[in-house]
Amino acid sequence: MTLFDRAQFEAMIAALPAVEIVHQWGDASVGKVGAPGSGKIFAILSSWSTEAPAIAFKCSDMSFEMLPTLDGVRPAPYLARAKWVQVQPGSALSEDDIRAYITQAHGLVAAKLTRAVRAQFGLQSRLHRGPDRA
Repeated sequence: MTLFDRAQFEAMIAALPAVEIVHQWGDASVGKVGAPGSGKIFAILSSWSTEAPAIAFKCSDMSFEMLPTLDGVRPAPYLARAKWVQVQPGSALSEDDIRAYITQAHGLVAAKLTRAVRAQFGLQSRLHRGPDRA
């Protein structure tokens, strides 16, 4: 199994705190963090502009500059202006790297939630740092 399989992708993101998974936009699997029904998107598995499902996620400024230089990674369609990348199956990133970047995306988006929402869902001390941390 692979993260590019819907069940595996959804299981991975569902294990992160305060996550809701919705199917929208052409049946994409969309991971949101925060209050159910009003969470903020941090990762998507979809077939937008691709033949096979690809994974898109929010990333840091540094990751957004670096990742698209790798084979199989590009700025995400419709979301690049918000610093998202799309990873194709068979890219230069390993599954562990993709998991780490998705976890970091969760933390980046959760950090932008209001203090009250972060406290309500126990996200204050659980924000994730990913591959960019020093």
